[in-house]
Amino acid sequence: MSPDVDFTVATRGRHALRDRLLALDSRLFEFAAERNWPYAEPVLPRLSRSANHGVLWFAAAAAIAASRTPRARRAAARGLASLSLASLTINTLGKRSVRRPRPTLDPVPLVRQLKRQPITTSFPSGHAASAAAFATGVALESPGWGLVVAPVAWSVALSRVYTGVHFPSDVLAGAALGAGAAFAVRGMVPTRDRLVPPARPRTDVPALPDGEGLVMVANKGSGTADRVHALLDLLPRAELVECEPSDTRAELEKAASRARVLGVCGGDGTVNTAAEVALRHDLPLAVLPGGTLNHFALDLGVEDERDLSRAVGRGEAVRVDVGRFTSEGRQGLFLNTCSLGVYPELVRERDGFTPRVGAWPAGVLAALRVLRRERHPLHAEVGGRAHPLWLLFAGNGTYHRVGLAPARRLDLADGVLDVRVVHGGRRPALRLLAAALAGPLTRSPAHAAVQVGRLHLSGVTRGALLAYDGEVTEVGGEVTLEKLPEALTVYRPLAGT
Repeated sequence: MSPDVDFTVATRGRHALRDRLLALDSRLFEFAAERNWPYAEPVLPRLSRSANHGVLWFAAAAAIAASRTPRARRAAARGLASLSLASLTINTLGKRSVRRPRPTLDPVPLVRQLKRQPITTSFPSGHAASAAAFATGVALESPGWGLVVAPVAWSVALSRVYTGVHFPSDVLAGAALGAGAAFAVRGMVPTRDRLVPPARPRTDVPALPDGEGLVMVANKGSGTADRVHALLDLLPRAELVECEPSDTRAELEKAASRARVLGVCGGDGTVNTAAEVALRHDLPLAVLPGGTLNHFALDLGVEDERDLSRAVGRGEAVRVDVGRFTSEGRQGLFLNTCSLGVYPELVRERDGFTPRVGAWPAGVLAALRVLRRERHPLHAEVGGRAHPLWLLFAGNGTYHRVGLAPARRLDLADGVLDVRVVHGGRRPALRLLAAALAGPLTRSPAHAAVQVGRLHLSGVTRGALLAYDGEVTEVGGEVTLEKLPEALTVYRPLAGT
């Protein structure tokens, strides 16, 4: 959004207190202009220019996100969202409300002055607002990255006085508005530390301060070798087994035969396989997120190697539910979700396109191809009546929408399947969109939702696809979805420790 451009300044009436504050502000500006700022001359003007139009902060967000940790990606996104809200507020309300002229440049040495002077009104400082909004947003999600960004943000705000384009009060007001924007964003989309999962009864598990007895199987296909080796730095006596995706199940079986604790690093599909092995061998599971989305690990409360090493070292764990599907003698487990209909077909199509065009373009092509079909991918009998369906989704635990954020689970042991259905009909894309917008509503013309401990479907189309934790299989006839309450023991740092 372009800033408000206004060359005119409204004439102010006399007001004693305001006039004193403005006079003090002017004296502070002149005091700063007369001072010699060691080493600032080659740095601050360039830094001030680099923050024009948010360029500096977009680059900083890209650098933070490049660290590839979920917390860093969330911090970068929150910083940009806060910056966007601050810029929108400043340029639509702030600049229009107080039409204050820019400072005169007479006391500012020529070497400090910007080559292109801003022509907007002075109060409040948009650069200071953007800097404070980005830094505060990042810090609310990741204090560590916040400490890295804060000195840069402070320097950008300071540079606006140094170069003579703002009075000190403009910068202070802008910074306050920017920080307020970051807290407003947190009100709409809470940070994860404000959404602590409900406490579960503590489960007795081995405490392994140096990691001895932990066998960690890492899927090389996830590309997270640095994360696994960082865990070994914290738990030096843990054993690491790195393997190709096709060898993951076999290596997990071997590891389970000699481990006190079975560890796994990979995406949700790899974690699903490890959970199956851990259940069969009655072993506690240690999960290090190593995939793209890592739904189970993040909902559990394990974000990185520090979280996992702390839980393993102290012997902190909880018991969580596991979902199970059964169809014509076949069965499988799911830790996150299980679905039939459009989504499994989309996954199958996407996997076919991915080797040729890459993951994200493949997802777009798959969606266009699947949603153009008029054939319903799923027919099932529910309550003795046949229904054409576009989608049946079952979550292992209740999925909540938090503010404007996508759904997530706050309790992994609530004993229920969160079942959502998108009814059949014309135009699947519109029906799926309507169901998504319905969100937490239990019933709409396109969508229905129910929470149950067990769901039995009959008359399911032969060869229908079922997706579970990113894997796809074929089912048909009778399909049963059920819960295994508190079946799996998983390490996670306990709240307040």
